[in-house]
Amino acid sequence: MNRSDRQIIIGQWHELRDYTRRMVEPLTDEQMTAQPIPIVTLNHPAWILSHLGAYGPMLGAILRDELAEDPVDYPFGIKSEPDSDPSVYQPRLALLEHFTSSYDDAAEAFLHASDDVLARQTPFERWQTRFPTIAHLPPQFFLKHTATHLGQLSAWRRAMGLGRV
Repeated sequence: MNRSDRQIIIGQWHELRDYTRRMVEPLTDEQMTAQPIPIVTLNHPAWILSHLGAYGPMLGAILRDELAEDPVDYPFGIKSEPDSDPSVYQPRLALLEHFTSSYDDAAEAFLHASDDVLARQTPFERWQTRFPTIAHLPPQFFLKHTATHLGQLSAWRRAMGLGRV
């Protein structure tokens, strides 16, 4: 993957990062775990940021050719559900800072990762069919996975009666 392709992906990550800030910064800590639809449990902002927060550090480590922990058992990972108890989560600004800074760090690692590292097999066996090489991970985690959850955050905002961003 050439430098120009990497810069395009990182540029799109910056758009998503800034979109996240615009959606989350105006919220209160109390709103972060709110469930606006009584009969449906939505992925609320605290869970979304906590969930996404697992993947930035993992991606950065992989791109720096460091040992990375598979987030399969992460407390806010794929097996988790949103909790309405605010004490389960970090405060809003801490969640936002961890999410943005960890992905910014991973973006820097991506920009400087060697072609040799990008060509290596994805370190987690469970992902190797979908993402055979490390080069397959940045588009997934900077873009697709993040955008999917930000769509949920946008829908949550609308259900809360908050305006679009």
